[in-house]
Amino acid sequence: MIREIGGVAIQTTHRASCHCGRVWLELDLPRGIVRPGHCNCSICRRKGTLTGSVPLVGLRVIRDDDALKRYRFNNGAEEHYFCAHCGIHTHHHTACDPEHYSFNIGCLDGIDPFMLEADIEPNAGAGLCRGAG
Repeated sequence: MIREIGGVAIQTTHRASCHCGRVWLELDLPRGIVRPGHCNCSICRRKGTLTGSVPLVGLRVIRDDDALKRYRFNNGAEEHYFCAHCGIHTHHHTACDPEHYSFNIGCLDGIDPFMLEADIEPNAGAGLCRGAG
């Protein structure tokens, strides 16, 4: 687990947002970022998003201005959420880990995910689903 990135502490309750600010999330991260990595599903491979994992009850949408949209694929089992205005992927829910959300570390307020890249092993992602979509 990661408790600090680039000198910025991961808060116990950390806010995240899309680029335009229409979508805000609140994440419970009492142990920091758990299971950071890259998911290997077909959409995440294309996005290249660095993700962390949080239990379903540990992610709350606190603002969405009707901007938060859901994209489903793989027979509807995979749910990826993004802002309809700026296009930023904020989080997703996968069939292989139904008790957790994977969230976009780059959306965490004050965090630069590129400061973490060197510490991530390939295919170490929170939403790692072999053969998914």
